[in-house]
Amino acid sequence: MEESLQIRRFDEIPSAEEFASRIEPNNVPAVFSGCVKDWRAFSKWNVSNGGLDYLQELVGSSVVGAMLSSSAPVFYGDIRSHERVPLPFSAFIGYCKDLLQCGDDGEDSISQLRKHKTVGLSTQHDDHVTGEESPQQIYLAQVISCLDLPEAQGSCSFEFELVPITNAENEEKAQLECLREDIETPAFLEGKVLASINLWMNNARTRSSTHYDPHHNLLCIISGCKQVVLWPPSACPVLYPLPLYGEASNHSAIPLENTNFSLYPMAKSIDEYSQKVILHAGDAVFIPEGWYHQVDSEDLTIAVNFWWRSDMMSSMSEHMDAYYLRRILKSSVFSYLCSVTRVSKCFIGQDRMLCKPSSTVDSKEITASGQSSNGSRDQDLDLKHRAAIAKGNEQEFSLHELEPHTLKSLHELVSLVHHRINQNQPVGSISADQSVSSASEEDEVKKFVKTNIFNLEEDPIANIVWNLEPCAFQSVFLTMAHNFPRTLETLIMHALSPVGAEVLTRKFEQMDKMTAADHGSQFYQKFYSVFDNQFSAMDALLNGKELFARQAFNNVLVQYLGSNLDSPKPSEE
Repeated sequence: MEESLQIRRFDEIPSAEEFASRIEPNNVPAVFSGCVKDWRAFSKWNVSNGGLDYLQELVGSSVVGAMLSSSAPVFYGDIRSHERVPLPFSAFIGYCKDLLQCGDDGEDSISQLRKHKTVGLSTQHDDHVTGEESPQQIYLAQVISCLDLPEAQGSCSFEFELVPITNAENEEKAQLECLREDIETPAFLEGKVLASINLWMNNARTRSSTHYDPHHNLLCIISGCKQVVLWPPSACPVLYPLPLYGEASNHSAIPLENTNFSLYPMAKSIDEYSQKVILHAGDAVFIPEGWYHQVDSEDLTIAVNFWWRSDMMSSMSEHMDAYYLRRILKSSVFSYLCSVTRVSKCFIGQDRMLCKPSSTVDSKEITASGQSSNGSRDQDLDLKHRAAIAKGNEQEFSLHELEPHTLKSLHELVSLVHHRINQNQPVGSISADQSVSSASEEDEVKKFVKTNIFNLEEDPIANIVWNLEPCAFQSVFLTMAHNFPRTLETLIMHALSPVGAEVLTRKFEQMDKMTAADHGSQFYQKFYSVFDNQFSAMDALLNGKELFARQAFNNVLVQYLGSNLDSPKPSEE
C-alpha cells in the first residue's frame, strides 16, 4: 500500500478548518478515536445498559422497511434476492431482545431468532413469509433518497437496518427524526450540506458485501464493534466491480467466502491493496467517496452515519459530464496501473500489455547507465548510416558493420516475418533478392490475416523490437530497408500485430527524442522508401495502433466498469 494511501488515526478531533484543508481533500480514510463519546446517544443507546428499552419507548411505533434475504448473514448488493415488507421498529427491537436472551441461555440464537421472526411476521404478513421453516433471515432497510436510488438499493443495508434520521432531499424518508436530538453533528462537519443521517442497527453478526458509496461518509459507532476493510478506488481491477449498467454497480462481484480464483484471478492480489480498521463504541471513520469497503458487525451493533457530497462532485456541471467521461476514460487507458504482474512502470490500459518482455540482449552487456556495452559502436554505425543516406551511398548499409547482438536481432526479425507469412502462403520463402510483390505472390500475401496479438510476451516480433535500444533500433531498420526491403514492407503491411504496431511507433518516439530533426527526417525517408504507397504503410501502422488502443480501452471498461465491448449483443446470442 502506498504511503499516501495509508489510513491515519487521530486521537484528537480535528477542527472544521483542519478537516477541510488537510483530511478531506486527500480522499484517504481517517479514524477518529472517541469522536462520539459526548453524544447523548452514546449513553442512552448502550445495549448493555437499557438502550433497547430506551429506543423502543422513543420510536417503537415507527414503521420501517424490512427485507427478507436468503443470503444472511452476508448481504450482497443484488436486490433480486431480497423481499421488502413493512415492519414496526418495536418488532425489530423485540428480535434484538430475543437475541440477548438466547445468547445468555447458550442456545443457537440465530435459529431461535428465525423462529420468532417467521411466527411474528406470518401473523401480520402472510403474503411475505411462508412459515417457521423459511430459510430467510430478516433485516430492516430503507431507500435513502430519490436522488441516490440507483446506488442506495445496492448499498443500503446488510442484514441490518438503515433508516434515515434526517434527509435533506426528502423529508418524508426521515422516519426517525425523533432520534436527532441524541446525535450531534461532529464539529469538523460544520458547513457541510448533509445528504442524510442514517441509523444502522443489526441484531446478529452480519457482513456487508464489498462496495463503495457515491458520497463522503462518516460512520460513527454508538454501541458494539465493527471491522471495516477498505480498498482505494485504484484497486478496482482486483475487486471486479459489477457492470455499470446494473442495479448494484457499486458492489464487487467477488463473494466473501470461497472465492473462485479461476473466475477472478486478479483477486489473489486483493489483500495487497486492503487496510483493516477496528471501530469500537465512540469511534468514527471517514470513508471517502469511491473507496471500497466491507464491514463486519458484531451482535447488536448500533451506528449512525453522515453522508455528504464531495466538493468535487458538487462543483461538476451536468453539461460537462460527457467531456469529463471522455477525459477520464482516455486517461484510464494510458495510466491503468498493472494489477496482475507488478512490474515497475507497467500499466494495463496499454502498458500492462507491454509487461515482462523476454530480453534478446544478454544482461552482462548492459552497463550501469542502462545502455548496451556495444552502444558506442551502434552510435558510430548510426552516424555512418546518416552519412550514407545523405550521400545516397547504399553500399554503406553493410550487414558486417552491425554489432553481433544487433545483427542477431535483424536476422531474427527477418526469419520471423518469413515464417509468419509462410504459414499462410504456399509460395517459397522471401529473401533479400526476392520480391514478394509479384502478381501471384502479392495475391497470396493479401490473403494473410494478421494475428490479433495484444500482449508483448505472446509476440516474438514485437518482443525483439521492444528490446532494441534507440541506436540499435535505427540501425536494424535502416539496414533492413536497404538489404531486405520487401521483408520490411511485408512486416509493416502484413505481419505486424496490434502490439507490434504499438511497440514500433513507441520506438519511433524514443528515437526521435535522441535524434536531431534533420537526421530523423532522413531515417523516415529511407524507411518509407521501400513502400509502393507510403500512405498505405502509415495507415497500416495507425490501424494496428488503434486496434491495440481499442483492446486497452476494453480492458479499462472490463476492469473498472464491468462492461465489455466484445460482449455479444442480445440479438447475436
